[in-house]
Amino acid sequence: MRILHVSDCYLPRLGGIEVQVADLVRVQREAGHEVEVVTATPGEAAPGVHRIVAGLPFELPVHPRGTSRLLRLMADRAPDVVHVHTGAVSPFAWMGVRAAMLARLPAVVTVHSMWDPVTRGVYRALQAAFGWRRWGLVVTAVSEAAARPIRAVCGPGVPVRVVSNGLDVQAWRPARPAEPTEDEAGRPVHIVAVGRLAPRKQPMRLLKLLESARGKVPPEIAMRATIVGDGPARGRMERYLRSGRLDWISLPGRFDRERIKELLASADVFVAPAPRESFGLAALEARAAGVPVVARAQSGVADFVRPGKEGLLGRTFDELASAIALLVRDANLRRSIAEHNREVEPVACSWPAVLEGFDRCYELARR
Repeated sequence: MRILHVSDCYLPRLGGIEVQVADLVRVQREAGHEVEVVTATPGEAAPGVHRIVAGLPFELPVHPRGTSRLLRLMADRAPDVVHVHTGAVSPFAWMGVRAAMLARLPAVVTVHSMWDPVTRGVYRALQAAFGWRRWGLVVTAVSEAAARPIRAVCGPGVPVRVVSNGLDVQAWRPARPAEPTEDEAGRPVHIVAVGRLAPRKQPMRLLKLLESARGKVPPEIAMRATIVGDGPARGRMERYLRSGRLDWISLPGRFDRERIKELLASADVFVAPAPRESFGLAALEARAAGVPVVARAQSGVADFVRPGKEGLLGRTFDELASAIALLVRDANLRRSIAEHNREVEPVACSWPAVLEGFDRCYELARR
């Protein structure tokens, strides 16, 4: 099958959508599909990557004549299906949807974000202006939590399917650890979080959450926390740590995948507290690596973390702090969840399952 992916952002930018789309392209090519990408992100030439770049300030990933440029590209490449990737509001990606409709090509739209009330209002306004519900789209969301607000806007006439983000599960599975020595048994309980340090992810709330959890743990139980990532909130977080003398929490910056794997090998608990997390790829990586996960019950992480099985879920700040504290205090509970996570794969998030899910959506769009 000839597949054309359309995404505002793509490599060399590094972010959740960019990395996930690049991995999907690679895996689909390995499965024998003819796959190309069109993006508004500038960068070096790469095989099968078409860059429609306007040279706007701050390298904004949009093009004022994007629809016409995309139409010409679609006519030239003649894909069997156009697969569009959007965040909350992605102008270039929706130009791709419009171009596919004008070219009478089947289109699948994957929404990688959680639609908040403002976003839902925007898409209702766009429906009133353009009638996009009649364009014959098939929509996918990355989790049930992300799908619910999309279905509320799309209505019964637009199919909305859930297709998980993909992960090479085997690559993240650890070797079974040896029984802990006496020295290892007395080490601090290690809590890990990974993500962009941006206000949307509420990183300051994460620090206060860890601080609250520490207060629920007996002082004789040692704790340490590592928050991996970078972003505009990092300076404020560092000042907060210094002012509160929270020297047991470290901010080492951004890690690549290999360093994250090494970090997870020493982790006892992984925390993903953002309430509007549409999926939570870093949490899935931790779960695949055998680490118990603490996350919001209303986030996309709940698709692959069940309370008491793969980790613990909470709906409020206090419930999350209590869940972290419980795992820190209860070594047997940590051990049982870790053993389950090592032995039971998250099959729905494996690439074979993701490819099968998208293949069904492509066929539905073509019909």
